[in-house]
Amino acid sequence: MKITILTDNPNSWIIPYVKDLKKELNKTHKLHHVYTTSDIVGGDIMLILSCENILKKEFLQLHKSNIVVHPSKLPQGKGWSPLAWQVLEGLNKIPVSLFEAVEDVDAGEVYIVDYIELKGHELNDEIKHKQGLLTIKMIKQYINKFNTIKGIPQSGEESFYPRRKQKENELNINKTIAEQFNLLRVVDNERYPAHFYIGDQKYVIKIYKSN
Repeated sequence: MKITILTDNPNSWIIPYVKDLKKELNKTHKLHHVYTTSDIVGGDIMLILSCENILKKEFLQLHKSNIVVHPSKLPQGKGWSPLAWQVLEGLNKIPVSLFEAVEDVDAGEVYIVDYIELKGHELNDEIKHKQGLLTIKMIKQYINKFNTIKGIPQSGEESFYPRRKQKENELNINKTIAEQFNLLRVVDNERYPAHFYIGDQKYVIKIYKSN
């Protein structure tokens, strides 16, 4: 099959997992990896991985199927950073949906649902690692069943998560570490670290596991 991988952020956390996926897919499929919509060529499947922009119909029409992997049980949890939001909600079993991309955001038929299993101690890198491994597993499952797999239309009440901004990573100096531990788990130490203010002074906190 002719498979396109689109990752519109070359610095995305998912790039190392995409590299591993490419090594496997290149053995049996014709693969094309692009970073912008202008480089998309036609084919059988397009894998839209960790993309920040919504694709227009003209690009979706270039492939028989356009796949997104989204960590929520659709139609619940559409939108931005659903994995982080659910960790903040205290969830340790987080659903992941592989679905067909359509013009409406996160609205296409769902092909596969699986789960990220957490124990409650994992930090951001570990959580992303579990997400990356499961994403690749689900994609390979979909490709292997491409000719027979059927999608299920989304049903039920939908919900949306907003885009997480830097202010969402601010610690409350009047709360305990235990009360805010899930926030510390989902911050990125380099790109969007946890922080707090005393007076007008901002302080940054980075969190690591002890060896």
